[in-house]
Amino acid sequence: MFIDEVKMKLVAGKGGDGCTSFRREKYVPMGGPDGGSGGKGGDIVFEVDKNLATLIDLKYKKILKAEKGENGRGKNMRGKNADDIVIKVPPGTTIYDDDTGLVIADLTKDKERVIAASGGRGGRGNTAFATHEKPAPSFSELGEPGEIRYIKCELKVIADVGLVGMPSVGKSTLLASVSEAKPKIAAYHFTTLNPNLGVVTLKDQRTFVLADLPGMIEGASEGVGLGTKFLKHASRTRILAHVIDMAATEGRDPIEDYEIIRKEIVSYNESLAKKKEIIVANKKDMPNFDENLQRFKEKYPDKEIFAISAVTHDGLEPLLIHLRDVLDEIKEEDIYDEDEYESTIVYRFQNEKPYTITKEEGIWVLKGEEIEKLFKMTRFTEDEAVVRFARKLKGMGIDDELERLGAKPGDEVQILDYIFEWKE
Repeated sequence: MFIDEVKMKLVAGKGGDGCTSFRREKYVPMGGPDGGSGGKGGDIVFEVDKNLATLIDLKYKKILKAEKGENGRGKNMRGKNADDIVIKVPPGTTIYDDDTGLVIADLTKDKERVIAASGGRGGRGNTAFATHEKPAPSFSELGEPGEIRYIKCELKVIADVGLVGMPSVGKSTLLASVSEAKPKIAAYHFTTLNPNLGVVTLKDQRTFVLADLPGMIEGASEGVGLGTKFLKHASRTRILAHVIDMAATEGRDPIEDYEIIRKEIVSYNESLAKKKEIIVANKKDMPNFDENLQRFKEKYPDKEIFAISAVTHDGLEPLLIHLRDVLDEIKEEDIYDEDEYESTIVYRFQNEKPYTITKEEGIWVLKGEEIEKLFKMTRFTEDEAVVRFARKLKGMGIDDELERLGAKPGDEVQILDYIFEWKE
């Protein structure tokens, strides 16, 4: 089964908790703190495996959850880091953040990998908080929560040349004639439901990858028929070889066929429409071919046109040599613009506060990634940890901002699902 799109929830591992402990030995007076820090939570990593060709292994994995880091222990024993989860995907897999639609990574090379969800760092043990002024701190941190992400994995097959065109124009026959690929060939529309790849080897031993892409119909860019299933896979190709039934054996007009497909390509993606295009006039061995070819040349005098018969192999060698020569001149380019990657998006400007404060039903609600992470890593069962938490909030300017907004001592302040009483 060919699966080219899956959605998943990723839950990276929480960091291990730090330990609050003191050295207690009979002949060691004032032993001091010896609580170790927790281990790091497991990351969720995607890695390319060139032997895979589909995302079927991920189809039923709706949630992936990495392990928690090991807690720290006394005697300054650090907790063990959790193992990462490594997910193998085929070349050509794009990973999107499903909430923002931005590209996390576009994985195209074998063994290429990306951390899609990062595990939390381990909480620090009380030894880490020892200072000259406070040599025996009696608090430690909880582990940092792991990252939670909703992602979409989308496979766009990697090929040098993509065969595009209406159904039943001979794309699958052409692929089978020039490579060892064995696509299904039949006398009905949409024989090809998924991309088929074949390696073409020329007499001079040069090679390239040819893709037979699912046939298109009018409205494909809006999801009609196989819709964007075809267009999605065409986006990675470097050359579009537009196969046309120039003999009109299906009763369609070759010029109208070409114009319909060009319109769909332009509607789908501007960069796809700008790719190098070569016209492959197929079915040279059939009646009406020469007449229709002449009409096409008169309509499009500037197009590169190769007349072939995929069945009899007439004209195939000059076509293949030309495709390889053109490929030698075309540089490989990223199919995504820079501003489509989340790594290029600035989420927080330099002068922007890392939190928001609103008043909802009489309660001051604090929101912000740093505040929420600090809250989750604080042990509220330890008095010194509570004091540190309050001091951190004050250092972030939250007390001053609450006072500016009109908060009074005794007002309720909410962080996540917890409500506190604010004191100056």
